[in-house]
Amino acid sequence: MSSTFGKYFRVTTFGESHGKAVGCVIDGVKPGTRIDEALIQKELDKRKPGQSKVTTQRKEEDKFEILSGVFEGKTTGHPICIVIWNKDANSKHYENIKNLFRPGHADFTFFKKYGIRDYRGGGRQSARETAARVAAGAIAKQQLEKIGVKIKAYVKQVGSIKVKSIDLAEVEKNIVRAPNPKDAKKIEELIMKVRGEGDSIGGIVEVVAYGITAGLGDPVGDKLNAKLAEALMSIPAVKGVEIGEGFNVVNLKGSEDNDVFIKKGKKIICKSNHAGGILGGISTGMPIVARAAFKPASSIYKEQETVDVNGKKVNFRIQGRHDPAIFVRGVAVVEAMVAMVLYDALLANEAMKK
Repeated sequence: MSSTFGKYFRVTTFGESHGKAVGCVIDGVKPGTRIDEALIQKELDKRKPGQSKVTTQRKEEDKFEILSGVFEGKTTGHPICIVIWNKDANSKHYENIKNLFRPGHADFTFFKKYGIRDYRGGGRQSARETAARVAAGAIAKQQLEKIGVKIKAYVKQVGSIKVKSIDLAEVEKNIVRAPNPKDAKKIEELIMKVRGEGDSIGGIVEVVAYGITAGLGDPVGDKLNAKLAEALMSIPAVKGVEIGEGFNVVNLKGSEDNDVFIKKGKKIICKSNHAGGILGGISTGMPIVARAAFKPASSIYKEQETVDVNGKKVNFRIQGRHDPAIFVRGVAVVEAMVAMVLYDALLANEAMKK
């Protein structure tokens, strides 16, 4: 089972939703690199459960511990192990479904592949695993910020509500992480309506990386857009990814989609950014823009039909605590995965020059 991301900045995650802990082992950070633990916690707080009425009510503080690889605030050059203890798991809520294949979940596919599964909260395939990615992504973010790279994600669409204006300063001021207060209110009301019906809803998270230099990525096997798509698609519940104009390119002519090059000061830039900051798998120096579509959370409180491990038809109701809109906490995971990919690409460039 592969649980590792990256080539130069390598992250391996471990743990299950209702196990003792989740965490990660990180390789590839140079010795002597200062690590700001407060910034790691800040990122984890954006993803943690129980943070508002539009998220699961499972209460995890997600306080982390660094077990190795950091001494007196600086990396030693050896593997960094971060652990996040599970303190509010309630496995009894899953007793009634331990022999059932929940619709929309990975129960069936996981069981068919491995012949065994941890039914408690989804086990390894639970979105709980992404806490470890956020911790690792926070370290990648810190290194990127040192060279002027900023990564910001926000909720772009929920149901039929499409965000009309973007003010990045507003994203962390509302519980749905929308980039303006007017749309945030509409989205919150929609989520609460759906939650009241015992259901869930999907949404689109848009992410923008500013300050990326031209020349990151490769033209064939390690295309930067392909790596970003792979990373974002690896997030639980993500069913689609777009870079730049994405699927909207079918509505454009070449004369409309092409980004014209111009010289601004001493730099060559593009007048527009339909390509989303990537051409031929390599960064252009323009902001990198991507979107991830999150499906509605599969754990809903409405009665559903399924079969058990023997194929017998069963009607059941899911118990426990679940997100009505998983993309709200997914914003932090999207930022983390983009940071990991971009930092890995930066280290690849540095290795090529040696």
